Amino acid sequence: MKERVLPADHPPVRSGRIGVLLINLGTPDGTDYWPMRRYLKEFLSDRRVIETPRLLWWPILNGVVLSKRPQKSGEAYATIWNKELNESPLRTFTRSQSDKLAADFAAEERLQVDWAMRYGNPTIAEKLTALQEKGCEKVLIVPLYPQYSATTTATVNDKAFDALKLMRWQPAIRTAPPWHDEPAYIDALAQSVEEHYQTLDFTPDVLVASYHGLPRSYFEKGDPYHCHCQKTSRLLAERLGMPQEKLITTFQSRFGPEEWLQPYTDETVARLAEEGVKSVAVMNPGFVSDCLETLEEIAIGVGEIFEEHGGENFTHIPCLNDSAAGMHVLKTVVMRELQGWL
Repeated sequence: MKERVLPADHPPVRSGRIGVLLINLGTPDGTDYWPMRRYLKEFLSDRRVIETPRLLWWPILNGVVLSKRPQKSGEAYATIWNKELNESPLRTFTRSQSDKLAADFAAEERLQVDWAMRYGNPTIAEKLTALQEKGCEKVLIVPLYPQYSATTTATVNDKAFDALKLMRWQPAIRTAPPWHDEPAYIDALAQSVEEHYQTLDFTPDVLVASYHGLPRSYFEKGDPYHCHCQKTSRLLAERLGMPQEKLITTFQSRFGPEEWLQPYTDETVARLAEEGVKSVAVMNPGFVSDCLETLEEIAIGVGEIFEEHGGENFTHIPCLNDSAAGMHVLKTVVMRELQGWL
C-alpha cells in the first residue's frame, strides 16, 4: 500500500485500501414480537419490494400485517434459530463467508472484506463508513444474489448509494453484477447435488430447483429475474446430464393476493406426490445461504406437504453456504470484479 507524504501538522489519514462489502437480505435481531416487527416494517416498507401505492399499502402494512405477521414469523424463525449464537442462520453464514473470504485474501494487505445486511443489522451505512475509516478509497459492493432482481440486487445498491449521499468524501464504488450463469457457480451447484445424493439411501425421481418468488407484474415490467432463474436451471441440468423434465424450476414464498411467478413450489411438490412420484429432492439455487425460506419453508414445510400427498422420500439439499465450493464461487466473482483495482 502506497504511503502519502503529508505535512507535519496534518491529521493521520488512512488510504490506499480496497474494500469488499458482502450484502445479504437481512435478519431480525430476535424472534420476539418487537425485533420481528422492526425487521418486517423495514423490509415491507421498501418500495422496491412492495410496489403497491403507499396510499393503499400503508394502512394494510401498519394495520393487519404488522399486528399479526411478527408473531407468525417469529414462531417460524424460532424453529431454525441458531441458539448457540442467538442469531439467525443467515447472519451466521454471512459472517462466516466474510471471514473466510478475508482469510483467502490475507496476503493482500490492501484488501478489506466485511459484510452487512440490507434490512436489519449490521447496516450498509455503518459498514461503508467503517471501510472508509480503514482507508478504503475503493469499495466493491457484492449483493449476495446470483440472479438479479430489482427487489434484491437493486435495493442493495440503492441503500449503498443512499449512504454515499451522506459522505463528504466518497470512495469509488463498483457493484457486482449477478452470476446466474457463472461456470464456477453452476459447477458448485452440481457438486452440491452430486455430493448430497451420495448421502441418501434412495435416488430422487425429480430434482426441484426452488427460487424465491416474484409478483408476475414485476416480471412483466421488465425484471430479468425469471429469465436468470430459468438459465441457471438449464445450465445446471446440462452440467448434471439430467433431462429437463427431471429438473423442475419452481417459485416459493409468495405473499398477498397478487399472482406470482409460477409454478409454485408447494403446489408442484403436492402434484408430483399425487401423480405417484415417490422421491423428491429440493434445492434453492437462488439463495447463497440457508435461511428461513430454505430451512423452515422448504426443508420442513414443503417436506410435510410432499408426505401429506403421498410422497415417501423427501430431501432438502443445503445451500452452498460457507462450503469450499460456495467460497470458491464468491472468490471468483470478487476477483473478476476487482480487475484493474487489485
